[in-house]
Amino acid sequence: MSFQAYLDKIEEKTGRTPRELIDEAKAKGYSDVKAGVICDWLKADYDLGRGHAMALVHVIKNGPQIGDKHVGTKGTHSDPSNLLWLDGKASNPLNA
Repeated sequence: MSFQAYLDKIEEKTGRTPRELIDEAKAKGYSDVKAGVICDWLKADYDLGRGHAMALVHVIKNGPQIGDKHVGTKGTHSDPSNLLWLDGKASNPLNA
């Protein structure tokens, strides 16, 4: 599963865009906490598993930029861009 696919699935599971969850995490003061704290919150409030939670942890702590390792490759981990779309799957211009 690509990084973007993880974020899209988070939106499907929670009904909230990644940006909304990131904003909520920052409002809770979770920018500088250990990943486990964020994972516990996402599990308790949104029933997200560890893999999906860790994808969101990465974006909360590092922003939407990802490495180029899988960008444009063939395979299940391929992402179309090294910049993740956080504002909802339906509005992603790369899905048009």
